[in-house]
Parts: sequence; structure tokens; C-alpha cells
Amino acid sequence: MIDQKLMRFEEKAVFTLRSLYRKYGYLPYKMSKFEEYELYIRNKDFLVSDRVISFNDTNGKLMALKPDVTLSIIKGGEDRAGEKQRVFYNENVYRVSESTHRFKEIMQTGLECIGDIDIYDIYEVISLAAQSLATICDDFYIEISNMDVVCSVLSGVCGNKEFVNAAIKCISQKNKHDLKTVCNEFSVDENGYRKISNLISLYGERSAVIESIKEICEPTLVDIMIKLSNLLRKSEFGDRIKFDFSAVNDMNYYNGFVFKGFVSGIFCDVLSGGQYDNMMKRMKRKSSAVGFALYLDRMDDLNCKEVSYDVDYVLIYDELTDFMKLSSKVKEFIDSGFSVSTQKTVPANLRYKNILYLNKEG
Repeated sequence: MIDQKLMRFEEKAVFTLRSLYRKYGYLPYKMSKFEEYELYIRNKDFLVSDRVISFNDTNGKLMALKPDVTLSIIKGGEDRAGEKQRVFYNENVYRVSESTHRFKEIMQTGLECIGDIDIYDIYEVISLAAQSLATICDDFYIEISNMDVVCSVLSGVCGNKEFVNAAIKCISQKNKHDLKTVCNEFSVDENGYRKISNLISLYGERSAVIESIKEICEPTLVDIMIKLSNLLRKSEFGDRIKFDFSAVNDMNYYNGFVFKGFVSGIFCDVLSGGQYDNMMKRMKRKSSAVGFALYLDRMDDLNCKEVSYDVDYVLIYDELTDFMKLSSKVKEFIDSGFSVSTQKTVPANLRYKNILYLNKEG
């Protein structure tokens, strides 16, 4: 039995999530620590950070310490009709930390469902994303958007690709002022601007958002939204999952449903995922895909709040201490479920809950 008090925050999270994902038939996926540098350069917009640590292999080929896991899973898989590749991973990735702005080895966990996927698979992945956040923090929520809905509205207003990309950026920032400027630049009329600006305001309880989206979206896409919402209604954390059409991603990689997860006390998203069929096509794959990644490095503040000390007891002894008594006392603490560090003096940087001194008298 593993004593979770002896595990770091990230390790405890991974340990718990591994068990969760296995229950739903997801299998562990292992990979090399590095890939060809070209893989990441071709898809740098897909990465959380486009800064990559590279080096020359012995054969002269330029390699990189992996900053991402999903690209490696896509590259290493194959398409099989009617099948689904359901995998989860706990891997160290190497990228610039948002807290230190320096390269850091970061533990990342997540899962991918690749193959002949349908609305149930999308629901299950989002449900697992919610359960993942619940294991880390009681106070969390998930925002869901649909890139097909967003792109349908934008294309109906103006089919220019530059306009679509610029408008998506404004939507993601909830920036109606710049959206108006973009619409004027591409000669989009007031009615078109109003349709797009409505997307920015569409946030909240799912059924209410669906009613609003009916006015600007084609019925087939509305039906898909309804199907997902109905499935989520029966899930344990369905009330924590809202629709938010400003939660968008790069349309060159993502399609369909995309989502972000947030926990109390952290200003940015700690979980990100969605359907990435467009990414699959870019990498010559025919399958569909949906998944998410949990960014454990963004939870340093939660880590500090949870762990206030390193050991339960520091046990100080000297050269006159009876080692039999020392051994017996250490065993007594450990058998009682406590952690103990035997020391000859109090360490300067060790955080402890209690301190005891054991000399020759006891």
C-alpha cells in the first residue's frame, strides 16, 4: 500500500487519475523522451509553447525533447476501421514554465480517444475531464464550445480565411471592440457583426445557451449540442459544465467540441481538450480524435496550500542514544501512520509538524 503522504502533489494526482482512466478501458501509453524536431516545427501552433529544446543526434538528425504528447500518439498510431485507440499517459514534457519562464521538466497527464468516435465518446471524455478536476479540487468548472458552430456562423457572414482567423481571436478574447474593427475592415454589415458578437455573449447554463444558438446556427449543429447536453445532464458533475462560445481553439487543428477546465484560485485554464480531426488530417490520418491534457505545472499554488510540511516528526538523537530505542521509536511512528526523519540536528530547510529529542535517558 502506497502512503500518499509521502508523494508529491503531481505524483498523487497521477496515481489517482491512472486508476480512474483504467476503469473506463483506457490503456497506458509510453513513448520516448524525444522526437524529430521537424514534427514540432510543423505543428508549433498546436503546442502550448513553441519554444523547444533541440539537439543533434549521433547521425546528425535534429531531435527535440518532447514538449507535447498528443503529436507523438498520433504519429505512432494507425487507422483501423471500426476500432478506437483509447490511451492515457503520464509523461514528462519539456517546455517553458508559465511561472518561472524557464525551461522545466513538467509532469503531464491526459488521455486520447482515436478512431471511429461518436457523440458518446465525446461525452465520456468530457465527463472524465470533469472527474479528473474533481480529484484535484472541489471547486472547478468546465467551459465547452463548438468550433463547427463558430466556423459556420463566421463563414456565413464572410468566407475570407483571414477574416475568420481574426474574428476567432476576438471571440477568444471576448473583445467586441476589436471585432467591430475587423468587421469594418472586411466590409461585414451590422447584421453580420451582431451575429458574431452574440457568440461572445453566449455563456452559461447549457439549455439556455442552446435556445439562443438556435437563432444563428443551422439545426443539425443544434441537435448535436442537445445530444451532448442531455448526456451530460446525467453525469455526476453535469452542473459544473457550461457552454461558452468564447472558449475556442485554432481551427487549423480543432473541430467540433472543444473545452477548457478551471479550478478555484488559478486564473488560467488547467485542462484543455477537444476534437482534433483537423490535426489528424494534417498528419495523414483518417480517424477522428478527441482528448484532453491536464497541466499539472499550473497547479503550484494548490500544491503549496495542500502540503504544509515534509514529515510528521523530526527525531533528534546524539551519540549517546540507545540505537535499539531509536529503532523502536521510529517503528512506532511508522506503524501509527506517521512519517519520521531521524536527524542529529534540526535541518534548516525541512518542514516538520513535530520535533522530539531522544537521548540516552529516553
